[in-house]
Amino acid sequence: MTQLSGDFRHPALLLIDLQNAFFETEELAAKRDQVVANCNRLIAAAREAGAPVINARTVHKRDGSTWTLKMLEDEQGYLFEGTEQAENLSELDLDGAISIIKRRDSVFWNTELLTQLLQHRVTSLIMAGVSSHTCVAATASDAFAANLAVVVATDAVASEDPDFEDVTLKLLREQHRQRLAETSSIVRLLHVSHTHHNESTDPNPLENAPTNTGRERKD
Repeated sequence: MTQLSGDFRHPALLLIDLQNAFFETEELAAKRDQVVANCNRLIAAAREAGAPVINARTVHKRDGSTWTLKMLEDEQGYLFEGTEQAENLSELDLDGAISIIKRRDSVFWNTELLTQLLQHRVTSLIMAGVSSHTCVAATASDAFAANLAVVVATDAVASEDPDFEDVTLKLLREQHRQRLAETSSIVRLLHVSHTHHNESTDPNPLENAPTNTGRERKD
């Protein structure tokens, strides 16, 4: 696992799809306690460091207007607005978190995420949530396209398929040069970054990054 070091200014913690529906499967239910505990550790460390905490949830409308192609083909939607399935896991400490509603795997797709990152001058993302090989991976790939540094908290993400997860994390590390680290290493880095933080005059790399993945949602 990567030992984190070096420049890690202006981070944000991005939590992805930590919702009841996704932890109904046997595979993710078995990992729930570990994922929640490590996400709460990351949340506490981010708050202490003054880093934004962003909580992204997938939520759909019953009328089908937000459904994915697979949902339309199957004529079956889920994660509907106002349902218990779409709510966050109750154990998460999300007080003060920035809330983002998404309709697709990537948190960047047709949401206000890029706007939030620009407003907070974020240049690095810490990612946690589910599933590693779908929504986490899609978001990490779009972050790469936006010139954001990424570290994935490997003990705060999970997947229904360990083989898919292993291949996906390897791809993110080797193709996108994104970092993989355990929660304890990330917590230490956040503490060090906060301790040595000085106001930066460096330009925000997002200001010149492609913006097509960060379109504002109109619905």
